[in-house]
Amino acid sequence: MTDPAGLVDAVRAGDRGALARLLSVVEAGGEDARAALAELPVSAADAAWTIGITGAPGAGKSTLAAALVRHLRARDVRVGVLAVDPTSPFTGGAILGDRVRMHDHTTDPDVFIRSMATRGHQGGLARAVPQAIRVLAAAGHDVVVLETVGVGQIEVGIAGTADTTVVVVNPGWGDGVQAAKAGLLEIGDVFVVNKADRDGVAATVHDLQGMLELAGERAWRPPVLQTVATEDRGVDGLLDAIERHRTELEGSSDLPQRREQRIADEIRALVLDRLIKQADDFCSGTRFATVVRGVADGESDPYTAATLLTEGGDGGKA
Repeated sequence: MTDPAGLVDAVRAGDRGALARLLSVVEAGGEDARAALAELPVSAADAAWTIGITGAPGAGKSTLAAALVRHLRARDVRVGVLAVDPTSPFTGGAILGDRVRMHDHTTDPDVFIRSMATRGHQGGLARAVPQAIRVLAAAGHDVVVLETVGVGQIEVGIAGTADTTVVVVNPGWGDGVQAAKAGLLEIGDVFVVNKADRDGVAATVHDLQGMLELAGERAWRPPVLQTVATEDRGVDGLLDAIERHRTELEGSSDLPQRREQRIADEIRALVLDRLIKQADDFCSGTRFATVVRGVADGESDPYTAATLLTEGGDGGKA
């Protein structure tokens, strides 16, 4: 990319091809991403409302996300979708199953769907997700639906990225102790028992409500809802609950605090990336090999070796 300003201008003008290219640049990272993002600062107050959907594998997150997009469009809301997929073991890119499930929306000019690979990043979120949300907001999307990869346990990383976090479970999923260990109470703003046409739904709803009772009083009491996403049942009620949560946050100091913390986490992650790159430089080259050999020969110890490398100032390649 030779003209980040031109690419950003094209995105703001509604060029979907430019939007796809800019998201690719952001996901790849590096100097091109830095230059492009410098062209589109978005204040915390102007950020798109981000709805995070998370839950264990098989909970029906993708089907529910697709239904939620359909109901948002019925309310004339422009929607961006980020489906964070497992990294393909063959290409390193995203496995595009979630985009297949969203096929009903692909021809809608007011819906933009993007799959992003986790690339091994812990917490189920791709490292570039915060930047991608910023890009979608700059492109004029009012709401971003963020669906995370299921990894067998509820992912807590989404709570720091979304304004409203929807936790999806199935009837009979786990018990109260397992759910508490998974961090449900800490991250959920809305709980959804999907596939509510199956046996065990009443017990699961009762279990979740009991957990919330034990959590004590809080400004926002997360509702426990029932949906059958494949039949579009209960999805309007879910969207109403998300809107109530948004109204609650916007009427308090919680929203700016959440978004400032999100920015702090994003900056911290970028700083960490740079430090990791610097560590890789320290731990390579002839100097590093010499230090390792000294420890192996008993002439030094690992702590002294690490201090020697990092205080040298020229990395391990000297």
